[in-house]
Amino acid sequence: MSVPALPAAPLNLLSIQSWVSYGHVGNAAALFPLQCLGIEVWAVNTVQFSNHTGYGAWTGAVFAPELVAELLDGIEARGVLPDCNGVLSGYMGSEGTVAAVVAAVARVRQASPGALYCCDPVMGDVGRGVFVRPELPELIGVQAIPAADIVTPNQFELELLTGRRVDTLEHALEAARALRERLNPGGPRIVVVTSLVRQDAPAGVIETLAVTGEGAWLCRTPLIDLDPPRNGTGDAIAALFFGQYLRSEGDVARALSLSMSALYALLDLTHRLGTREIQLVAARDEYAAPRRVFGAEQVG
Repeated sequence: MSVPALPAAPLNLLSIQSWVSYGHVGNAAALFPLQCLGIEVWAVNTVQFSNHTGYGAWTGAVFAPELVAELLDGIEARGVLPDCNGVLSGYMGSEGTVAAVVAAVARVRQASPGALYCCDPVMGDVGRGVFVRPELPELIGVQAIPAADIVTPNQFELELLTGRRVDTLEHALEAARALRERLNPGGPRIVVVTSLVRQDAPAGVIETLAVTGEGAWLCRTPLIDLDPPRNGTGDAIAALFFGQYLRSEGDVARALSLSMSALYALLDLTHRLGTREIQLVAARDEYAAPRRVFGAEQVG
């Protein structure tokens, strides 16, 4: 009787984000989809709240930035940092957290030179404006962006980081290319612009744009009218894209198509069930192999 072959060793990802006990934002939105993709996630939580702040009231605590380094000390003591394939960061609540994340990336790269850093520069959104501390956009732009290999700003954050208006595809490409020049020069330098709504797009759609040195790809899905907009969708798409990019060994178009298709399925289910929180667990079968796939069109 033949012995079944062992599965390949999983990819390992360090994810430094916030955590909520109820609902899905930060690591509570990123962890499960990445695990569904077969990726081991070493989660470091920067806050522990009862729920996301969109409700207007919550309980819990913000952790000291030094905790990031302390937890990384413990992980390093296990001798596993050389096996880390990447670092993912999201909401950074303070100046100290930005510095702690960048320092963690440097430590991971020292042990695992091929590890990539994906920075989701959480700063604000259309309609809400900047919802982080006033000093954070500049700090993220000066400290985190130059360390990143991949960044996943939404349309509002791309405008904030570049000082450029993004209302057409041409403007989106120009802004993404300008931001791309500021990324880690030794990496793939990928800019993924989420929640893109532009004047020259077809009606009733929302898009995500991925720009690399080899070209640009656009993935378009129907716009689902979620009112209020659901928290955690940006955290989920950053995790899904980064996970699919690592799984596909650098195929940007495939990663964009699969991650956006999975996100659409997640939001469609959330809309049909009428829930305030995204239906992250109920949509679990969509992450690795979405049933409805939206292709990525090359646009540059």
